[in-house]
Amino acid sequence: MSPETRYAKSGDVNIAYQVVGEGPLDLVLVPGWVSHVERVWEDPTFAAFLRRLASFSRLILLDRRGTGLSDRVSRLPTLEERMDDVRAVMDAAGSERAALFGISEGGPMCMLFAATRRLGSPLRRPRRALTQGPARRVAALRRRAVRHQP
Repeated sequence: MSPETRYAKSGDVNIAYQVVGEGPLDLVLVPGWVSHVERVWEDPTFAAFLRRLASFSRLILLDRRGTGLSDRVSRLPTLEERMDDVRAVMDAAGSERAALFGISEGGPMCMLFAATRRLGSPLRRPRRALTQGPARRVAALRRRAVRHQP
């Protein structure tokens, strides 16, 4: 059985998310190319992984815009829109500060999100986590973030 699915508004798009666990650390899991916050619980191996993360954190899962239970979109979202989606989910979940855990394509986006402080306040600067992020893409995003630093 999967946790309750909620929706955060990001611009005119509804982003599906779930909150699992009650740990002292908020951990936002940003998926790669495809996700579905309810179907992921049907895979015993991945569900066990999520339960383990939720055992020490308040795990926040989300479906990227255009995938899973989030609203469909007519074009590929920009990195800025994807970062705004994560911020909208954090706001809706009441997350003041979180570690970002990006899987695959979610990894570089988390790095850019953290580097550009897309949280609206420097006090909300995220902790960072990255897994399975393509190194070449991460390096390109790091260079882009450095160019945008004030």
